[in-house]
Amino acid sequence: MEFDFEAELSKLSREELERLAKSMMTRGVALSFHGKRSALQIAKKVRPRQTRREPKLHVGSPEAQSKNMLIEGENLQAMVTLYKYRGQVDLIVTDPPYNTGQYFRYNDRWDNDPNDPELGTIVSSEDGSRHTKWIKAMMPRLQIMKAMLKPSGVLAICIDDNELFHLGMMLDEVFGEKNRLAIINWQKAYSPKGGKSVSKTTDYVLVYAKDKGLAKMDLLPIDRSGSKNIDGDDSGDWIPTDPSARQNREKTAYAIQSPFTGNLHYPNGEYEYDGNLPEARAHWVNFTKAEAKKQLREWGMAYVEKDLGDGRGNALILSGSSVALEDYDPASDPVVQLAAKKALERREKGNWPKLYFRDDKKRRPGAGRPRLKTPIDVVRAGMIPTTFWDEEFYETPAEVGSVTWPHAQSGHSDMAKKELDEIVGKGHAFDTVKPLRLLKKIIQIWCPDKGLVLDPYAGSGSTGHAVLELNKELEADRRFILIEEGAPENGDKYARTLTWQRLHNAVTGKRPNGKKAKPLGGGFEYRLLTKTIDAKTVLTMQRDELIDVVLTSHWENHKRSAPSLRRVDEESYQYLVGLDQNGEGYFLIWDNGGPVGSLSIDTYKKVALEAKRASIEPPFHVYARYEMFQSPNVRFWKIPDKILADLGLNENDEYNNEDETA
Repeated sequence: MEFDFEAELSKLSREELERLAKSMMTRGVALSFHGKRSALQIAKKVRPRQTRREPKLHVGSPEAQSKNMLIEGENLQAMVTLYKYRGQVDLIVTDPPYNTGQYFRYNDRWDNDPNDPELGTIVSSEDGSRHTKWIKAMMPRLQIMKAMLKPSGVLAICIDDNELFHLGMMLDEVFGEKNRLAIINWQKAYSPKGGKSVSKTTDYVLVYAKDKGLAKMDLLPIDRSGSKNIDGDDSGDWIPTDPSARQNREKTAYAIQSPFTGNLHYPNGEYEYDGNLPEARAHWVNFTKAEAKKQLREWGMAYVEKDLGDGRGNALILSGSSVALEDYDPASDPVVQLAAKKALERREKGNWPKLYFRDDKKRRPGAGRPRLKTPIDVVRAGMIPTTFWDEEFYETPAEVGSVTWPHAQSGHSDMAKKELDEIVGKGHAFDTVKPLRLLKKIIQIWCPDKGLVLDPYAGSGSTGHAVLELNKELEADRRFILIEEGAPENGDKYARTLTWQRLHNAVTGKRPNGKKAKPLGGGFEYRLLTKTIDAKTVLTMQRDELIDVVLTSHWENHKRSAPSLRRVDEESYQYLVGLDQNGEGYFLIWDNGGPVGSLSIDTYKKVALEAKRASIEPPFHVYARYEMFQSPNVRFWKIPDKILADLGLNENDEYNNEDETA
């Protein structure tokens, strides 16, 4: 559809024309598209929705559930409903649908009614208005994302080249060009594809701060205490690093025969010649097999590749060695005896090869596991995030990065699919997943240890999984909010199928076909967006509906971003419905048979008795229609006023105020 500039100008008020003229004069460049005015106003028209908790889909302990949430619903409506978290999110990391003619959907009714919950039809690559539709869908969501961030908050949004330039211009407009932190180029594929055009091996992450002056980038401090130069290395001090990483890859999980002992070292441990083969849950990184062979040769003996029948890649063994998995004694192998003599002589000369063997527990020289010498200058460079993320020199999940950020640190698409296959099984038909390493790297840099991460396009739940892994590995306490709707028109709501399953399995350690892995711990609460909400809706709710709305919407200024209230489900309590993280009780005065009751002397006595039985100290948070009795022990919350205010439905709210859009 061709852009009708005159028609669009005729719709603008004088104030809007002045704003547009000022913007063009000060910025020089502006993004214009058909329907921009309505796209900029849509967010203000969206109404919050009633939120229903789905206890059968909650995972983890009640305390763990209160920290994280998975929300099933349209993300614009969900973010508006999450009013209590507006201005409270540390990091938004998300992967919106790319405009590739496969996944992006657009509902034409959104132009007039953004509260329509339908996703619409797939926008084909032949649709002449596909870019405009994508921009119109993203603009209001970017506005709300910015509102959700803390003043120091950061947005990291994944994108490919289809909409890279349009997204960049939108972000410049919404966040301001001055708040752009990075355009990250990460290697999504490690094998270039043949063809007549340039092979696409990278995607992008655009990173913007709400206020660049307040945003912080967490870097790991350099710990020089482990540095050494025991071999007299000419280049100076170095740090011993483990050349293995926790990833199941058969081809790079091969054995390396030690020139000092003849023993076989796998990435996950040493082979014991009684048939105890280490599990293939790690692989060699930071060097190729050719590089390893060259480094091993420097210890005095040639190395060759050999299939040991262990189900792994070909092992690197001493040339001429009779090594085998059974009926083999390294001490009786003359090749090993010669290799050990030469290796010890080479060790005495100093300035060892990059790939060396440490001493064992008995302090026998070179009898321990393989290690890499990493110069201290390389470690220092690794503390500085750069804009190119590649995968060659991955060391540990906790590393912030090296100068080139090789792809073993940021991951690639094949790795991401394998990660998803491993945790939920194959056949999920979800191909747009991002690798955990990429997400963990972003989260570690721009979200503090106790921060809150939001993903409005949760997809398979990679962001939540990444938060859980980082919490486990680094003993952090980050929290997440994930929003996902999926493809309800096909009967597939990812939120309660794929997304839920991945998070559930990550928390519990459950794997397909009855297998188990080490649980990451944590948990989350599952919520479902239903109908729009107003005063009439609140006053006509059933008790369970009203309890859910109270528990999911309540906040106070001094603890706005605190974990959610935990529900009290014991039937013996008539009024007690929830507890906060400090153990304070929340009571809903509900007359038997309804409707919402009032706080009177009689109902207060029941509140006090229930509080005593539950060992709850004042203050008592009481929700009721009217306050007929006052007590210093009570913090009274009026229904529906408190609920509506907590959802942002008041005349002073910038969003959800339809009068401002007239």
